[in-house]
Amino acid sequence: MTSAYVIANVDVKNPQQYEEYKRLSTIAMKTHGAEVCIRGGQVDVLEGDWSPSRLVMLKFPSTDQARKFYASAEYSAARKAREGTAVVRMVLVEGV
Repeated sequence: MTSAYVIANVDVKNPQQYEEYKRLSTIAMKTHGAEVCIRGGQVDVLEGDWSPSRLVMLKFPSTDQARKFYASAEYSAARKAREGTAVVRMVLVEGV
């Protein structure tokens, strides 16, 4: 089975309110078997003009499991809490 990765670039606009999203998204990740590979941390651009503010990378056993996480009630609650607090660009990538 091929692993799957959810990769997000997050531009946080309201750090205090974003804390609620982090709390709820952590519940969703634990419930749906996400392995947290990256969640914030220092970013150093090595090439190109991409300057992400906050990167998150989650590993799932499959793309199906990643999609279930994204569509779940738990993550829907987290997304609702995030409204107006951050701009998110998120992709699902099939891995190895």
